[in-house]
Amino acid sequence: MALLQISEPGQSTKPHEHRLAVGIDLGTTNSLVATVRSGVADTLPDDKDDHILPSVVHYLADGEPLVGSEAKKHATTDPLNTISSIKRLMGRGVLDLKHIGTRLPYEFAESDSSVPRIKTAAGEKSPVEVSADILRVLKDRAERTLGDELNGAVITVPAYFDDAQRQATKDAAKLAGMHVMRLLNEPTAAAVAYGLDQGGEGVIAVYDLGGGTFDISILRLNRGVFEVMSTAGDTALGGDDFDHAIAKWIMQQAKISDDAGHHQLRRLLRDACAAKEALTSADTAELKIELENGEYWEGVLSKEIFNQLVDPLIQKTIITSRRALRDAKVTADEVEAVVMVGGSTRVPRVREKIGEFFGKQPLVNIDPDKVVAIGAAIQADVLVGNKPDDELLLLDVIPLSLGLETMGNLVEKIIPRNTTIPVARAQDFTTFKDGQTAMTIHVVQGERELVSDCRSLGKFTLHEIPPMVAGAARIRVTFQVDADGLLSVMAREETTGVESGIQIKPSYGLTDSEIENMLRDSITYAEEDVAARNLREQQVEADRVIEAIQVAMQQDGQLLSEQERTGIDSAVERLANVRNGNDHNLIKQTIDEVNNLTTEFAARRMDQSIKKALSGQNVNEI
Repeated sequence: MALLQISEPGQSTKPHEHRLAVGIDLGTTNSLVATVRSGVADTLPDDKDDHILPSVVHYLADGEPLVGSEAKKHATTDPLNTISSIKRLMGRGVLDLKHIGTRLPYEFAESDSSVPRIKTAAGEKSPVEVSADILRVLKDRAERTLGDELNGAVITVPAYFDDAQRQATKDAAKLAGMHVMRLLNEPTAAAVAYGLDQGGEGVIAVYDLGGGTFDISILRLNRGVFEVMSTAGDTALGGDDFDHAIAKWIMQQAKISDDAGHHQLRRLLRDACAAKEALTSADTAELKIELENGEYWEGVLSKEIFNQLVDPLIQKTIITSRRALRDAKVTADEVEAVVMVGGSTRVPRVREKIGEFFGKQPLVNIDPDKVVAIGAAIQADVLVGNKPDDELLLLDVIPLSLGLETMGNLVEKIIPRNTTIPVARAQDFTTFKDGQTAMTIHVVQGERELVSDCRSLGKFTLHEIPPMVAGAARIRVTFQVDADGLLSVMAREETTGVESGIQIKPSYGLTDSEIENMLRDSITYAEEDVAARNLREQQVEADRVIEAIQVAMQQDGQLLSEQERTGIDSAVERLANVRNGNDHNLIKQTIDEVNNLTTEFAARRMDQSIKKALSGQNVNEI
């Protein structure tokens, strides 16, 4: 009789076929790691049964850094060596620090590098290195719990992270010794968790308010496909800002100076966070604040005052949510469910205001701290090969249009914003001048029509283009955005096969204010941009026509009578004058007049070229 095999609890019935993969929520305030065991996704605890790992690292002069709760204990006693909310600095440059929005209690090293480096007892640390220390602890926790090395991980990022911020996250994971199968948008991960549990079809909104970032995504669920219709967000808005608002109110009430020391600021933020959490279930929070002189200030923070302090911050998320709905071309009434993600959505005022905006009670039946990690674990289980590849399909989108510069400082959009990724798009271009043998490809990001109004991502040059007449060469430029949202651009000359390319890895990311301005300006200046583009296009065409006629006159001017030559010279001069004006219709009209005037000249040149080509040839051979 055959024996029936029974697996250990939490293990596969076929261990040799089960590959170990995890989902990681690398959060601003807290981080978690989750995996799928026995068909159920759940977060993994440490040896003290704590599932949440505070995203805090304390550096020592000797030995390994402390990470998590142990590190957090040193926040008030040794603030300069205790790093928290490092996610806000990921992919940012030194010049971006002033845009973070809050005072950072760290000392930054002077450096020629664009990457900020924080002074610690263990030496200078970059944001990537700090994040790697957090990821290393989560990796060790998973391998210790699962009993084997990991085959891969899915790490979540805010939907509005740009290329630089996503690349910095991948670099941190690599430094921690992890194989990243995919970066997954946090709202999308939450949709995976809720969609699989509840099923159904329709439009949902994923409202993700964490410790330091806010994201809103509008998704359409249809037969197991999660399509992100639009995303919006703020990479410097979250529960930390609630704490700072409370701390600022306490400083005003207790008459604490704005230039208070690092220890005082840390204690204020700790007490502000405790008061915020207390007001989740109480109407008042008692405050006892230790001052720098050793004395104490005591007070009471009521829920009413707290609501007044955080309402402007909540309103900022609502404004962003309204833009996401507009981009998705849906109304709040069409949204069938609102998923709440992130610890800050535990604040009753947040749930109340968001419920009012969408006209329905938000869903909170999955732990908002765990839902992102759980969704990432489900996706990791699919990508590692434990489930059929077609069991779950995720379609994310790019947040801003991608394109390149063409003549006249114009932007030619190759991939429009909110295009589903991964995606590859190609477009053919040509040369501007006769004999041109090289072309510079300038990659830009943004919604405006002029390069000067968009963000430059990188440049590269395609050499060895065969010398031809202007417009004859065929250059195919391909834009490819992978599943992680990272961009690579390739240019290829079709006749010779010569090619060149670039992988976009900016030295620092867009600030949240720049993102907001780029989207807002694209709407505000829409009419002006269209007019500017029309003008530039006609000016470029005028330059092309003038240069082509001048070259033709130098080469074959003898085909014209003196009267014809004078007429063409006069027309070209008139076009040159009109070209410098602001009337694109007049420029186009003058170009047409010049083309009509030179039609006969072009025909004569063509006849002459044919005669030269046929000279000495036998008719039968031809």
